[in-house]
Amino acid sequence: MKNIKIKALIMMMLVMSLLVGCSSKASTEKDVASDDGAKKLKVVTTIYAPFDFARQVAKDNADITLLLKPGAESHSYEPTPQDIIAIQNCDVFVYVGGENDKWVDKVLDSIDNKDMKIIKLLDCVTAVEEEHKEGMQDAHGHEEDADHDDDHEDADHEDDHEEEHELDEHVWTSPKNAIAISKKMEQVFSELDQENAEVYSANLASYVSELEKLDQAFTEVVSTSKRKMLIFGDRFPLRYFVDAYGLDYYAAFSGCSTDTEVSAGTIAFLTDKIKDEKVPVVFKIELSSGNIANSIADSTGAKVLTFYACHNISKDDYEAGMTYTDFMWKNVDTLKEALN
Repeated sequence: MKNIKIKALIMMMLVMSLLVGCSSKASTEKDVASDDGAKKLKVVTTIYAPFDFARQVAKDNADITLLLKPGAESHSYEPTPQDIIAIQNCDVFVYVGGENDKWVDKVLDSIDNKDMKIIKLLDCVTAVEEEHKEGMQDAHGHEEDADHDDDHEDADHEDDHEEEHELDEHVWTSPKNAIAISKKMEQVFSELDQENAEVYSANLASYVSELEKLDQAFTEVVSTSKRKMLIFGDRFPLRYFVDAYGLDYYAAFSGCSTDTEVSAGTIAFLTDKIKDEKVPVVFKIELSSGNIANSIADSTGAKVLTFYACHNISKDDYEAGMTYTDFMWKNVDTLKEALN
């Protein structure tokens, strides 16, 4: 059904492009002109984190469009005709490239823009498979069992289960990966806009310095902490983050799960973990209802805190100009509390 909708949108986009014609092109070029009349780069990103990376690297030298509306659910996003036109007309298109971006291939195949540069986040870093931990509810509503007994599961079933795992899309959650992605953006921006290459390079150097300070802060928090375990009564889109800093975790759902209801078994497992390990904090992620985390907190006395994954942000935070590093510095403080 989703593929049919996207095909229909692509056809609508092509019709709209024919109807609008040259007047649309003139309007677009006017919109992206800088104060001195020079044409700016047109950059389109699907989600918030790379949107913010792009504006840190480009500053005022690019017109940057975020397709996912602030506050919207990222995993159910479908492009509008206006989104497809924005992609058609851009110089640089940035997307994640995972299972939730399957629609991108159809859109890119439908448009005619051979000069457009494409940045796929999964190609900028070393990608890993999405992980299903003990106690975690999988995509079919079952809890994962760490003890796979041969008496209960045969080898063929295990092989089928492994094939269901997709690449974890949330590469930006590690500041180390944010650096790699930002470097790729600087390279592409400089190739397309050589007159401002030195500006992009200087902006990148400043931003990398900021990200390195974040990385150092997270490293220090973890190295001096009493424990190394995080509990999430929510999705867990932070695989790259915990891998970067040597942390362990347990969660209700995987990072790309669309489930909102959790089984009693998963709740009981996470509750027992908190009690057994004396974990003081149960996390939820931003834009989540927090119902699961609150339920676990009621049973354990743990404190509910928000960990920002930066997949998307609220409308208020967007309008306030909040950045990836703003949210990550908040994470430094909450991580310190959770691990001590």
